[in-house]
Amino acid sequence: MEERFIYCGTKKLRCGYTTGSCAAAAARAAAEALLTGQEIRYADILLPKGEHLRLDISKCIISRESALCSVIKDSGDDPDITNGIEITAEVSMTDSGVEIVGGKGVGTVTKAGLDQPVGEAAINSVPRKMIAQAVGEAAEMYEYHGGFRVVISVPKGEELAKKTFNPRIGIVGGISIIGTTGIVEPMSSSAIVETIRTEANIRKKEGRKALILTVGNYSEKFIAENHPKLSGQCVMCSNFIGDAIDIGITLGFRNILIYGHIGKLVKLGAGIMNTHSSYADGRMETLMTCGVLAGADNSILCRLNDCATTDAALDILYESGNAERITEILTQRIHGYLQARTKGEAKIGAVIFSYQHDMLLKTAYADEILHIAEE
Repeated sequence: MEERFIYCGTKKLRCGYTTGSCAAAAARAAAEALLTGQEIRYADILLPKGEHLRLDISKCIISRESALCSVIKDSGDDPDITNGIEITAEVSMTDSGVEIVGGKGVGTVTKAGLDQPVGEAAINSVPRKMIAQAVGEAAEMYEYHGGFRVVISVPKGEELAKKTFNPRIGIVGGISIIGTTGIVEPMSSSAIVETIRTEANIRKKEGRKALILTVGNYSEKFIAENHPKLSGQCVMCSNFIGDAIDIGITLGFRNILIYGHIGKLVKLGAGIMNTHSSYADGRMETLMTCGVLAGADNSILCRLNDCATTDAALDILYESGNAERITEILTQRIHGYLQARTKGEAKIGAVIFSYQHDMLLKTAYADEILHIAEE
């Protein structure tokens, strides 16, 4: 297996390979084994950007009517839940064309808005092209002019899928065979953003009038307790709030509402749209700025600087009697930065809460959008 690297900051990280690349390599090897009757040790495939990739084949079984090969997925230094799984391709001959179907452990699409139609195996369009091209190259190499039936399976896929977003977005019975470049880049946000896009597109296909974004489990718990009608239509965007807003606008949502704990959404008050701590913190700095604008005493502001959590900072603000005015200014700032992000292409609001302080903040359009969402 070829090794590729990228740099993330000062760290040199090893790249991995997508489930789509693994499926294509397994299919190429199985097609060659079927046509030659010989065991295949590795397979060469062409990636979407024109690069060639060679992957090792871990298993090759040849019978009279078919051949089965497998690849062990290597995610490199990326913390990918699919790392180490076996992806197999069983190839048999047909009269013409290339038929690609999902076997055991590959999910089935049950909701509109995904890459494949409802009822189809969750093998996305780019991997399908890679698989078809891979077996086509094998046919050309050995001057075979018929077709192939390719069954892609993931022996442990059904169990693994329970730990992914698949059940949430309407893929049941297994994992998805995905990948747009064929390469997994460590620490890449692209997979998360594409999951957000997929789930938002499902909500659009369902006819939802508002895109409801949540940033984590606290948000979903809050919605379940206070707005149960919305529970089935939320899209979890995690830290990628700016990307999720952009996706909503691209898909044509005219109303977007974000729910989140103040520990995350306070950062919106400084225009920080990716709330992961590795990108920016700014929580205390934002509260201190709001405190300055509210005319809070310097001694209070200095105490905020030593706080490790937003709830600890709120303790100080409530004790000093400054909480109401400072959170009011924070809400106004969040509103302003959200409007700047949407540039008038959608109405957007935020609902910010803290269980510890029984606090609930809403930006200017939040109630209006909530009404639209619950209609």
